[in-house]
Amino acid sequence: MQRALRPILLADLEEKMVFVGGPRQVGKTTLALSLLDRAEALHPAYLSWDDLADRKLLLAGALPAGQPLLVFDEIHKYRQWRGLIKGIYDKQHDTRKILVTGSARLDHYRKGGDSLQGRYHYHRLHPLSLYEVSPHPTSSDLEQLLAFGGFPEPFLKANSRHWKRWQRERQSRVIQEDLISLEQVKEVSQLELLTSILPSRVGSPLSINNLRQDLAVAFETADRYIRILENLYYCFRISPHGLPKLRAVKKEQKLYLWDWSLCDDPAARFENLVASQLLKYCHHLEDTEGEDMSLRFLRDSAGREIDFVVARGNKPVFAVECKTGERDLSRNIPYFAARSNIPVFYQVHAGAKDIEFAASRARILPLTTLARILKV
Repeated sequence: MQRALRPILLADLEEKMVFVGGPRQVGKTTLALSLLDRAEALHPAYLSWDDLADRKLLLAGALPAGQPLLVFDEIHKYRQWRGLIKGIYDKQHDTRKILVTGSARLDHYRKGGDSLQGRYHYHRLHPLSLYEVSPHPTSSDLEQLLAFGGFPEPFLKANSRHWKRWQRERQSRVIQEDLISLEQVKEVSQLELLTSILPSRVGSPLSINNLRQDLAVAFETADRYIRILENLYYCFRISPHGLPKLRAVKKEQKLYLWDWSLCDDPAARFENLVASQLLKYCHHLEDTEGEDMSLRFLRDSAGREIDFVVARGNKPVFAVECKTGERDLSRNIPYFAARSNIPVFYQVHAGAKDIEFAASRARILPLTTLARILKV
């Protein structure tokens, strides 16, 4: 399966270095290798910091000759990685292209070295979305994504036994390798407990105070743990969208996982899948067009809520409400439509119903149809 990001990376490599971040096992290495003349891990232009032999070559400055594109994988685990990459780029950018990949926010882990500002384009590789699976996604595509998540290996295998084994192995690598090497976290057992708790908190207002009590740690520590998991692309939070004519909540946040298949509750899993599709849409416009996008939610002081608002700058573009079944229009949509400048409200579901409500600027439609509209 060719990833949608591939032609975009090829175009950006003609201008600058390209950094690609994303969750562990989301397909970054496979994507990077597909840009080389031979898509294999033994290619001399592919250098991984996790490989001891490659690490020695990098530290010695011994780069493979005659390779127009160099791929550096997981090099952000080296404390002075930015200085190393900067030196290579500044001397060889006329003759070589450089791609850097990593299972963490490469814009966050700036451990030493001079700034690389202005020398690279940054992209975030997301799990598979409905539109990436097929430009005309079907209900069976949606069912498969809901059941096995959007990480390529378990999605393509589509086998429950394989999914369970893959989850255990991935969880172990995230905790044992990424957390320890990047964050020097000593309280590994508490982070493991936190990752077991978070799937049950998806879609609800996130209470750091409740997490603090569950983990028996200080409030600041619990909040730091969440930020660490965000930096490792394990979860993400969204903030409320304020409306001038309403008393909207301002401090609450909601949390979602990059792997929605970890949610046991079907409604939470569907909502998390929608959140991930919308976040991918926002990141795509930010990374490729330079837009200032954000994913938010809408809730007033009386508890009325719209699950998601996609905004460009501070201006809402559209809102999305999630319903697993083909229900009537949510009462919250006409309520907020009358009190906001949100241009359109989508109520998405897993069925086939598609109907518009002009008075409320609303449309009930399948998630597969919204995927075709967003084209990401």
